[in-house]
Amino acid sequence: MSIRLGIDLGGTKIEIVALDPGGRERLRARVDTPRGDYDATLAAIAGLVDRADAELGERAATVGIGMPGIESPATGLVKNANSTWLIGRRLSADLERLVRRPLRLANDANCFATSEAADGAAAGARVVFGVILGTGVGGGIVVDGRPLIGANAIAGEWGHNNLPWPEDDERPGPACYCGRNGCIESFLSGPGLAAGFRRAGGDARTPEEIVVAAGRGDAAAAAALDRYEHRLGRALASVINVLDPDVIVLGGGLSNIDRLYRNVPALWTPWVFSDRVVTKLVKNRHGDSSGVRGAAALWP
Repeated sequence: MSIRLGIDLGGTKIEIVALDPGGRERLRARVDTPRGDYDATLAAIAGLVDRADAELGERAATVGIGMPGIESPATGLVKNANSTWLIGRRLSADLERLVRRPLRLANDANCFATSEAADGAAAGARVVFGVILGTGVGGGIVVDGRPLIGANAIAGEWGHNNLPWPEDDERPGPACYCGRNGCIESFLSGPGLAAGFRRAGGDARTPEEIVVAAGRGDAAAAAALDRYEHRLGRALASVINVLDPDVIVLGGGLSNIDRLYRNVPALWTPWVFSDRVVTKLVKNRHGDSSGVRGAAALWP
């Protein structure tokens, strides 16, 4: 097989990677996501594919795309995407007309989890739960190296369950784009962390600014991260109680908060229905590359 292209369609950026038959990276590029504009999103993806062909000097054979949400097996329309301008669209069909070659589409968290289970931070583990903590909150399940899709194509979608064991000030919880209140995503996404900081009396800061301020001793920022860790611990405990994975791998921008790996496993223990918890919480090995590598691997 010749060159394979993988694309990570995220809420803030679209990234492309080109892999040769040996899995070596030949090209990487990214552009900002045209938020709220479906046609511009299609054009941005097609532009990256054309750019890859031109820079490589050959036409890539296949394109794999990881995206928030998934196309419904029943209708072929995008559902469950926090990039809401994609919902109700025939994304794969529309893109195939533009890129003029075979295309496969999968949930971005499944791509991430598959990549990390193959040769990343969870290599060798039998059951892996991959978590994306970014613009949204996604989850993917890999068992024996294969992603679990599910009958409704929603396996691993933990972000739109209610935050478990909510405290009084967490009820009914923030409104979520899905139409409900108190979803895990509304607390644990990057925008959720920033909104929680404001609700507690803080000013308008990005998640990155909150993390930096906490490291410098800002009490309000440190309290925001404490709340975030407690919520993440409870949310992951509910996953462990159902799935009992060997490894949980964190990805997305918030996975770069190093203190999560020390603190969260201690915090989830009281909520896990077991006398001990041996599940490992680890940071991704491939960083921003993991999702896009997994997308390219949609074509074996």
